[in-house]
Amino acid sequence: MDSWSPAEDPAEVVEQVRRWLAGPEDVRLVVRTSGSTGAPKRVVLTRAAVLASVAASAARLGGTGPWALALPASYVAGVQVLVRSLVAGHEPVLVDADGWPAGEGWFTSLVPTQLARMGADPAGLETLRRARTVLLGGGPIDPRVRERAEAAGVRVVATYGAAETAGGCVYDGLPLDGVAVALGTSGRIRLAGPTLFERYDDDPALTAEVLVDGWYLTSDAGRLDEDGRLVVLGRVDDVVVTGGLNVPAPAVAARLREHPAVAEAEVLGVPDEEWGHRVVAFVVPGRTVGSSTSNPHFEHVEPSVSLAELRDWVAAERPRAWAPRQLVVLAEIPLLPNGKPDRQALRGLA
Repeated sequence: MDSWSPAEDPAEVVEQVRRWLAGPEDVRLVVRTSGSTGAPKRVVLTRAAVLASVAASAARLGGTGPWALALPASYVAGVQVLVRSLVAGHEPVLVDADGWPAGEGWFTSLVPTQLARMGADPAGLETLRRARTVLLGGGPIDPRVRERAEAAGVRVVATYGAAETAGGCVYDGLPLDGVAVALGTSGRIRLAGPTLFERYDDDPALTAEVLVDGWYLTSDAGRLDEDGRLVVLGRVDDVVVTGGLNVPAPAVAARLREHPAVAEAEVLGVPDEEWGHRVVAFVVPGRTVGSSTSNPHFEHVEPSVSLAELRDWVAAERPRAWAPRQLVVLAEIPLLPNGKPDRQALRGLA
């Protein structure tokens, strides 16, 4: 069975997508996952699944048009930007090569870090204000970042999904048409519908483990709010067992991001002889101080907040046992090529 994988060069991927859309229907797309928590997987998608995602997205957004690519083209989110634009009859704009579109009414897809950085710049906000919709996915979203963007007139739609679902399949907590959401044991999110992947390339055992009776068993935990919207709590393995207690790392990170002196925050558990695992906070201060000649992604800076202050901040709204026991202050959070936090690099820093 024929298949293809996206190249690294965005312009080359545009041509790959163009040929794929015009070619035989049985040719598969193979995209790799980010590998943020381990070895990347190779996800096999049918063209029908990709196009089902494109159609459902357009229906939910109320239309389509030209798309601007600001993500790596080799991952599913970047490929989908190109497919959506070409299916709509528009040549995609490659931001790295061409800059942002000059007019209005275009679409784009970003990760939270991109929105945070563009949102801190008046020119960046003005650029995004001209977009018809900014899809935002790939990780936890700081409510302050979204509120600032929306207050400036940016239309943001938060998405949840994976390479295994041909990209985002839940928009602002509601599944796209044809997509089903269910919660399994311990709140584990399950997804079904026409956008599901076919298999993992050369890994039938893992395929059988996560594709069960037409459902994709994700590695994420969630809950449904009072309006029936899906709230993603984080990865199932993001629960840190420390001193015999379960601490949800994403909830701790969300609380830290509310601190007025914290610009960005991630929280992970690392092995600890005394506690089993200790909760570690990786924080980018709101005001960077100091410098280093080391790799800028891993640059340590003088902390503008202390561990004791952040522990008290967490404990004011959450159980004291959730408070981090270690603070690592960084100039910026290390990221993978697709914009997600590099969890392996963070653990190394702890």
